[in-house]
Amino acid sequence: MTLDWTDLDSRAVDVARVLAVDAVEKVGNGHPGTPVSLAPLAHLLYQKVMKLDPTDDLWLGRDRFVLSVGHASLVQYVQLYMAGCDMELDDIKSLRTWGSKTPGHPEYHHTKFVECTTGPLGAGVSNAVGMAMAARKERGLFDPDAPAGESPFDRMIYCVAGDGCLQEGISSEASSLAATQKLGNLVLFYDDNRITIEGGTPIAFTEDVAARYAAYGWHVQHVDWTNGGTEYREDMDALQTAIDEARKVTDRPSFIRLTTIIGWPMPNKAGDESVHGSKIGAEEITALKAELGLPDEPFAFDTDIVEQTRANAAERGKTAREAWEEKFATWKKSNPERSELLERVRAHKLPEDLSLPVFSEEKMSTRKASGEVLSALAPQLPELWGGSADLAGSNNTTMKGEPSFLPTSRQTAGWRGNEYGRTIHFGIREHAMGGIVNGISVSGLTRPYGGTFLVFSDYMRGAVRLAAIMGTPSIFVWTHDSVGVGEDGPTHQPVEHLAALRAIPGLDVVRPADANETAVAWGEILRRKDNPSGLILSRQDIRNVERGEEFNSAEGVANGAYVLREASGDVQLILIATGSEVAVALDAQDRLEAQGISTRVVSMPCQEWFDAMDAEYRESVLPSEVTARVSVEAGVAMGWSTYVGGAGATVSIEHFGASASGAKCFEEFGFTGDHVAEVAQSVL
Repeated sequence: MTLDWTDLDSRAVDVARVLAVDAVEKVGNGHPGTPVSLAPLAHLLYQKVMKLDPTDDLWLGRDRFVLSVGHASLVQYVQLYMAGCDMELDDIKSLRTWGSKTPGHPEYHHTKFVECTTGPLGAGVSNAVGMAMAARKERGLFDPDAPAGESPFDRMIYCVAGDGCLQEGISSEASSLAATQKLGNLVLFYDDNRITIEGGTPIAFTEDVAARYAAYGWHVQHVDWTNGGTEYREDMDALQTAIDEARKVTDRPSFIRLTTIIGWPMPNKAGDESVHGSKIGAEEITALKAELGLPDEPFAFDTDIVEQTRANAAERGKTAREAWEEKFATWKKSNPERSELLERVRAHKLPEDLSLPVFSEEKMSTRKASGEVLSALAPQLPELWGGSADLAGSNNTTMKGEPSFLPTSRQTAGWRGNEYGRTIHFGIREHAMGGIVNGISVSGLTRPYGGTFLVFSDYMRGAVRLAAIMGTPSIFVWTHDSVGVGEDGPTHQPVEHLAALRAIPGLDVVRPADANETAVAWGEILRRKDNPSGLILSRQDIRNVERGEEFNSAEGVANGAYVLREASGDVQLILIATGSEVAVALDAQDRLEAQGISTRVVSMPCQEWFDAMDAEYRESVLPSEVTARVSVEAGVAMGWSTYVGGAGATVSIEHFGASASGAKCFEEFGFTGDHVAEVAQSVL
């Protein structure tokens, strides 16, 4: 389209620049350089390009904006203020202070119109890829037959990244997959300013980034505002043309390299690394404001400019919203069943008649049980989808008979599918998988999951932590959960991982003891919508507990911990176990009861769920007068003192594993009924 760039737009960009430097100067810290030099791009997106309704941050028809270079948060905050998106001048003045809408990095659920929490560099790129995948999946779920660009579920995702983002491995992982998936609804802007905290990028970053993205298979363009270093001119027409071209390319994601000078047009400090992460000082602010023709006072500008940009944004939003509402009404009338599904998933509800399988097999690994549960859920929950990091057969994350989510040109003999399929092939990209799952999750209309081995949760920990910070219900499936993995040895046998994951606030770590606990665990995870979950599953077969008079129902899993088998009399001893070690605890109970020691076995699949129960319930499971307690878990003991107390003991592994059969490892490391019984006797 022809760019209608007026004097008002130029003046608004200048106001955005001085707001950024004044806000950082006021608080005394922050990142002013990028918000100054990227103000024209941000203004263009918010005022000319994106579908945005300033009155509704949750409008389904909106485009998505992700600031991967999250430390430059003022790039976004100032534009939210200029567009009237629930942001006022006092909020800008309160940058990086307690309780403000403008924290140091954009935070999801904290500031309206912020689509995801960014800050750890490169993570936003993976989130944007997830959002683009979600947009395609949601279209397929609700409006698959609409002509291209005509569905109310069509939208664009715009992401801004910097040199730091593109040095991080997660952005490379995610960008590679985005090209494989042919995500034509994704546009990534690379702020090529050649500056990081330590100075010029030649000290550590010399590759041709655009060539790398071309090699991935992206549509690549270059807009050079430095004109090869000869002069600096913010060519808005060239930038708009690049965006228009990117939107025309529907079979590839688009990469726009925008070569800038950080901090331009600061008269003395533009291009200097000092403006990256520090206030620029009163003298340079005075010089910048003189350059721009603005008053040399903090936060002083012509308020008519903001009034007009707000009016323009409101009018654009109203027009876009009305056109969308017309499409949406037509869709709703023509798709009553899909409309009902949309209402249900938007309300984060499950079907009232949701049915979970009940297992009668003598033995089954919990990873296999999980796969059976997913297949049973497939027809009941069309919004549930996911896959694994190249471990589908090992993680059992594939719903039986469901097609792959991929362009038809990417099909193989073993994996058939289409662009609206259900099984995601993340490739061997654990960190990006986590970020992509988060991006899908915050889109809000589907429930995604991603799987790998528990030991490789280390590779994706940053994404898991961000899921917990955002409070988004991402589901992480981690199998091969202990030294029971066997012959693969220490590199593949998780030991410290359960404790490390439980250390993340807001993450539910769920380790079921058998197939039926696994089914109940899936149901409970799906019922919870305010935080992520990690489902920890076994490689080896585990004895299924025959529920009935002797063993209590697996429904107790929803409480986090429950009495699996009661003591024969007044409780003298409590064994607390998780996962495959619950069977070991039951064996130990048999031995102890035979010796006249009245022993209770508690299955504790999720400490976090148990801790959230009321005191009365917790006391009923772990009565305070019974101080003889032993925890049994094939991992480090860290964290178990909370439940066994000072008089209790733990059966744990305080070293790495070994390459041998899983059964041999359990025997050698003391995970037998005899050894647990011996430890239990020592605490009586």
